[in-house]
Amino acid sequence: MEYSMGSSPLRVAIVGSGIGGLAAAVALQAKGFEVEVFDQAGELSAIGAGIALGGNGMRVLDDLGVGRAARDVASNLQRIQFHHWRSGEIFYEHPMGDWYDERMGGPFLGIHRADMHQVLLDAYQGEPQLGRRAAAVHESPDGAEIEFADGTKVQADIVVGADGLRSAVRHHVAGPDEAVFSAMSCFRGLVPAQKVPGSESMGLTFMLGPGRHLVIYPVRGGELVNFVAYVPDPEWTLESWSSKSEPAEAVAAFDGWNDTVVSMLSNVQEVGRWALYDREPLRKWSTDRVTLLGDAAHPMLPHAGQGSNQAIEDAAALAFYLTADGLSVAEALQRYEHLRKARTRKIQMGSRGNAACFQVPDGPPADERNARLQSLPDNVAWIHGYDIFADLQETK
Repeated sequence: MEYSMGSSPLRVAIVGSGIGGLAAAVALQAKGFEVEVFDQAGELSAIGAGIALGGNGMRVLDDLGVGRAARDVASNLQRIQFHHWRSGEIFYEHPMGDWYDERMGGPFLGIHRADMHQVLLDAYQGEPQLGRRAAAVHESPDGAEIEFADGTKVQADIVVGADGLRSAVRHHVAGPDEAVFSAMSCFRGLVPAQKVPGSESMGLTFMLGPGRHLVIYPVRGGELVNFVAYVPDPEWTLESWSSKSEPAEAVAAFDGWNDTVVSMLSNVQEVGRWALYDREPLRKWSTDRVTLLGDAAHPMLPHAGQGSNQAIEDAAALAFYLTADGLSVAEALQRYEHLRKARTRKIQMGSRGNAACFQVPDGPPADERNARLQSLPDNVAWIHGYDIFADLQETK
């Protein structure tokens, strides 16, 4: 079946109303598709903390018409800094702000996940259908059917699995596989900026120490400071955004660290904690009528800050190929998968390696790491400066 803007709109069912699923919904609606979004959650809540939006993701959000709204509720991070865990001394710093915007094609923003979610909800023409947990997908030459846990079923021309690490749609496409546990967990939280020393000039901040590290940056225009604190922990295996920890556990995990870290962790009121998992890269993302997007396709550890950005890139590519002239749905999904697979695989593998780099012991290993950081802007330009629209035009 070929799709053109003059034909009856194809119906796309998206499983998952996270950032990737909603970005895909907005992109596909803009191309004339009839889109429905389903989510297993009983209600949409503000679970989660901050996410980093790079120039590569912002380029797509601008194209979708939501870039200004994202900027309005975010913090534009003006610098990147790496600090020693105990002294707090800055051992590497680089400006971002205008420099980053000009080189990478968009700003680098710190944004509360709930705020980004709301920006996309406002742009989506409809309401996600909640309480609809996908249990299975059945496919025919003419379409696909989602079977939900409550026994209801939905028919669509195309199904997009944007349902995360433990995706039911992924199981249909690629069969069973196991999540890979990193033997690491993270504490996450938000702290009023006035309770964090140095927050008024804070950009994207890394605190690196032996065996653990933190990533810290402001959100909501500097009103709040978001932190993610990574610790080795083979015992904590719960992977859930709603799981909590006692703030005292985070404080104890970073005992002896510098004043900024200790003060920030001592002033957090609520701490989330979850284990970090990814999966091995898939050999196959798509069937003739079903495909995957975001964490369902390429779940990655957060150590490159690219999970949401890669899902947003996926959304742009999927919408492009599904409206490309002369392609059947199956051909469009294969083109989408082919373009996205190599890039996301490389970032997945790089994310695994970054944790070890960030957590080397003091002394020569840290000195070597710090010397390598001098090349950081050039080393990450292929990620942050990536223009998916230029790449898509080359594949037409």
